Amino acid sequence: MDIARELESRAARSPDKPAFLFKDNPITFGQLYEQTARLAHAFSRLGVGPGDRVGLYLPNTPDYARSFLACLAMGAVAVPIHYGSRSEVAACLNHADAKILLTSRAAALDVEALKREVASLTHIIHAENELDAMMAEASADPSSFRSPSESDPAIVFYTTGTTGRPKGVLWRARHLDNAPRIMEYFLGLGEEDVTICAVPLSHSGGLVYLQNCVGCGVTTVLQPAFSPPHFIQAVRAYGVTCFHIVPAMMEAIMRLPRLDTICLPSVRWAAVFGAPSSLELIARFNKLCPNAKLFSGYGLTETAPPTTLPPLDRIKPASVGMAPPWYEMAILDDQDRALSPGRIGEIAFKGWIVAEYYRDPALTQSAMGHGWFHTGDLGECDEEGYLYIRGRKKEVIIVGGLNVYADEVEFVLTRHPAVREAAVVGIPHAQRGEQVKAVVVLKDGQTATAKELIAYCREHLVNYKVPRVIEFRDALPRVGVGKVDKTQLK
Repeated sequence: MDIARELESRAARSPDKPAFLFKDNPITFGQLYEQTARLAHAFSRLGVGPGDRVGLYLPNTPDYARSFLACLAMGAVAVPIHYGSRSEVAACLNHADAKILLTSRAAALDVEALKREVASLTHIIHAENELDAMMAEASADPSSFRSPSESDPAIVFYTTGTTGRPKGVLWRARHLDNAPRIMEYFLGLGEEDVTICAVPLSHSGGLVYLQNCVGCGVTTVLQPAFSPPHFIQAVRAYGVTCFHIVPAMMEAIMRLPRLDTICLPSVRWAAVFGAPSSLELIARFNKLCPNAKLFSGYGLTETAPPTTLPPLDRIKPASVGMAPPWYEMAILDDQDRALSPGRIGEIAFKGWIVAEYYRDPALTQSAMGHGWFHTGDLGECDEEGYLYIRGRKKEVIIVGGLNVYADEVEFVLTRHPAVREAAVVGIPHAQRGEQVKAVVVLKDGQTATAKELIAYCREHLVNYKVPRVIEFRDALPRVGVGKVDKTQLK
């Protein structure tokens, strides 16, 4: 995607249309174009040029959005770092050889320590007052903008996963095209839509909101942090038509008091990424948003998400949708042979959406096999090409030589009327090798015993898949933007 050209086009066609809404303050496409041009000019005056890396360590604010877009529009490489992960900032900046860092005084970073630890840094800029001053002194002439080739580097995302070892995922300019294209193709996303972003912009799922704002002309409500009451209030106030969030956010919304008194008729669809939606969640959500369709989607940072979505008129609740026609998806066995519908194997993708690991050709090569990117996730497809997630390949529990997929057991447990969440892992067993353990969070005001839940599972699962151990917790440990930390549970 040519961000500079897209911004120019939006500003010319709809200069007064809000691009962003932040704390009741609109930023129009005309203003966004001018501000982005000024920031690009300001960055260039600091010595930033095409290919230089710019670190971004900020909450969801217009400053973040403008700075991100300015980097992309001038050909610099944005390096978003998850806000709140202070211990990882220096390591990520060092790995990227970042030239400047944009941050917030509220982040309370040790600036002097960063200057000592990151030799490539020439400037550390605090957004609260310095960015406005820089824009005021800079020119609005878009002379710093550059039209990229498809292969030009654009973003380096850093992710720790659950291993604690940061990995950089390099997106090139072409990768920015996928989100607007797939969401227009399957969901009909367009200029009339209003979305609300509470997912961190430092995450590829948050960046989707910026891509759609520029690529589809969508008005985006920015929230600095997720708060269920504020989220609902903003949806009502701005007539939000669609959004995507992670399961923990959806569950938090569904636990709001007096939910039965709230109605959000403007929402036409909502997507959950990270886990398929339970049937109960769908039923409760439909009462909240009577005109909306709820569905699950799938994608990884390495595959320019969203990577699979369902057509709005043909949603299958247990599925995460299908791949569009411009790249390939397959379910592979351990020899990289494609499996037929209904068989479980590793989910893999092939095509221009596949990214590479930044400065790590060995890791990139290890993820590829016969031209396919191996996601590490297990799934199966039905006859129509709909994908069903069955867990992580490394998390398959082998009980007496038989495979147990955590997703299947978790699905059964969460259908119990007392269970809010469940996570299933394997634990050692002397005779069987492993046995199934479930960590369960009960709904507020509900009670259940381990014996009761094990009996319930026996009604719906074959014997070797039934949990032998049930542990109750008040909450599940999470990493990133809400994924359950199964490494910690193990």
